[in-house]
Amino acid sequence: MPTSSHRKLFGTDGIRGQANVAPMTPELALRLGRAIAVVAGQGRTRPPRLLIGKDTRLSGYMLETALASGICAMGGRVLLCGPIPTPAVANLTVTMRADAGLVISASHNPFDDNGIKIFGADGYKLPDSEEAAIEQLLGSPSLDDGATGTRIGRATRIDDAPGRYVVSAKNTFPRQMTLDGIKIVVDAANGAAYKVAPAVFGELGATVLSEGVKPNGTNINRACGALHPEHVAREVVRSNAQIGIALDGDADRVIIVDELGKVVDGDAVMALCGRHMIAENRLPHNTVVSTVMSNLGLERALASVGGILKRTAVGDRYVVEEMRQSGCGFGGEQSGHLIFLDHATTGDGIVAALQVLAIMVREQRPLSELVAFFEPSPQVLESVKLPKRRPFEEMPRLTASIAKVEKKLGRDGRVLVRWSGTEAKLRVMVEGPNETELREFVSHMIDEARNDLGATAP
Repeated sequence: MPTSSHRKLFGTDGIRGQANVAPMTPELALRLGRAIAVVAGQGRTRPPRLLIGKDTRLSGYMLETALASGICAMGGRVLLCGPIPTPAVANLTVTMRADAGLVISASHNPFDDNGIKIFGADGYKLPDSEEAAIEQLLGSPSLDDGATGTRIGRATRIDDAPGRYVVSAKNTFPRQMTLDGIKIVVDAANGAAYKVAPAVFGELGATVLSEGVKPNGTNINRACGALHPEHVAREVVRSNAQIGIALDGDADRVIIVDELGKVVDGDAVMALCGRHMIAENRLPHNTVVSTVMSNLGLERALASVGGILKRTAVGDRYVVEEMRQSGCGFGGEQSGHLIFLDHATTGDGIVAALQVLAIMVREQRPLSELVAFFEPSPQVLESVKLPKRRPFEEMPRLTASIAKVEKKLGRDGRVLVRWSGTEAKLRVMVEGPNETELREFVSHMIDEARNDLGATAP
């Protein structure tokens, strides 16, 4: 499910780049604000209402002001929410009846990067076609003719936006349950959830030990959060906590640590949740949606209880699109993006953690025991930079090698070979019963790819 070829600015998760360097400049943000206001206002008799949230990066102030100025210049009304998680923007866009929600964040990237992504009025990320339409509009001279006089828009700060999200997140946890007696280590990555994450778990009764809750504009994701779950793991063991929760910078992704200080694989979390939803008859079509990167172990864990794994291209937006098209209620990525459509329209690290905690409370068993059933298949993944990209149908030696490996593995494994979306980098992944053999397979396929391109090994 590739991204649209008509988009140059938008990637799989909005526009992203180094802050104050093209394209991530205030000039672009202002123009983008104008374009989004025009698109969001089409067919409406009132000025469009656009909601803006951000993470804690220093450059967020600059981009927020520019976006808001562009929207106001076209007569739109801006609802400023300040630092809140990406899923909070999606949620508030719907509950506050906004026409679109804008997130200023570069997720797990370093602080000097930033990005802008857009949610529609329904709380879902815009489809490729609508992003392409906005991108095309950026160059239109019609954006130069803004509102005048009393038609110029205004911006309003929504001071209780974090509190609204806290209430919404708590409501995804079963009403008859509390987190009394559970000690949780929460690392908010000095990011967007630095206030709301401890509040959600604490208000449900947990004893919360907070880390990564002192943002200063430049320390988001730095040696903390989902990129560095080892810090949470150490604190879980030191404090005898039942679970560790590490969020990324915009809190749409979560890495979970069990009571032994071991990171729980994202596929294991999906297997745990999927199996429990099947047992409770809460999983539509008994199907979990994930990407081609998910381990065969997830597929087998679901199959053992009558479940199905449906795969998509890499990217949580494609997981959500498939979930909506096929009527599935749960899906995610191995990396920790978990989507429960009954509760959220996008990945939500806090909501996902609450669903795992609900299973722990219901089962009255430690997390390490709950995921012990999950057996990942050995997997080898390598990326190699090559001098150029070429369609696989023009790489006969590589395709022959792939076919040979697939035949040898049969049902016991799988092969995934793909180009990076941004550079001439070939990614080769093989799963199967014997890791040593897998490494040989991957090495041979990379050699054949080089042969096809006339390249030599470095």
